Amino acid sequence: MAAGKVLVYGGKGALGSTCISLLSSQKYWVGSIDLTKNENANANVIVERDATILEQESQILKELNSVLGSEKLDAVICVAGGWAGGSSSSNDFVKNTDLMLKQSVWSSVLASSIASKFLKPGGILVLTGAKAALDPTPGMIGYGLAKAAIHHLTKSLADENGGLPKGAQALSILPVTLDTPMNRKWMPKADTSTWTPLEFVAELFSKWIKNEERPPNGSLVQLNTKENKTTLDIE
Repeated sequence: MAAGKVLVYGGKGALGSTCISLLSSQKYWVGSIDLTKNENANANVIVERDATILEQESQILKELNSVLGSEKLDAVICVAGGWAGGSSSSNDFVKNTDLMLKQSVWSSVLASSIASKFLKPGGILVLTGAKAALDPTPGMIGYGLAKAAIHHLTKSLADENGGLPKGAQALSILPVTLDTPMNRKWMPKADTSTWTPLEFVAELFSKWIKNEERPPNGSLVQLNTKENKTTLDIE
């Protein structure tokens, strides 16, 4: 008997893979949505990279209906995303903004649609914002714009008229820098004692799924790491 059912959007990325490994070890049934398959997941929905958001929605909902039937999810966790920089004068400004919207906003909107249809009453939807997007981001406008949209989406979903099942909660994590292999590759000289470990985030999600130490509905949860210790700042 599974401990529960969890869907991870972005399940093949560094954080998504860590979440799936942990939750699987805790006997959860875990599904993954991503561009490629996660071998550790119980079920995979593979999204076509060039599909429109409407095409993705149609495909995802059809496959989830087939996989889940009448069963509901304890949690939907969206950790899909990426990073691209640039001000409005950058040659790739519009291109990078388009990428950020697709990687972060599209995935979060689709995860929200999934949650409205498949989440249990009292379940949880977790999205991924960014602490940087609480302030202007002139050197990475597209990124900041996308993450700020997720903060707004979280607050709207938490409203009683936001469309989630009764008693369900919407939360966002707002990391600064996650300790991923890619970040270590591109920032080899950085002070990694200020980076948040992926295992910490996965453990945090696990607690929230079990309704342990879960913040109030609509919370934006900043992950502040200093000297390898992470604290939460909830607003």
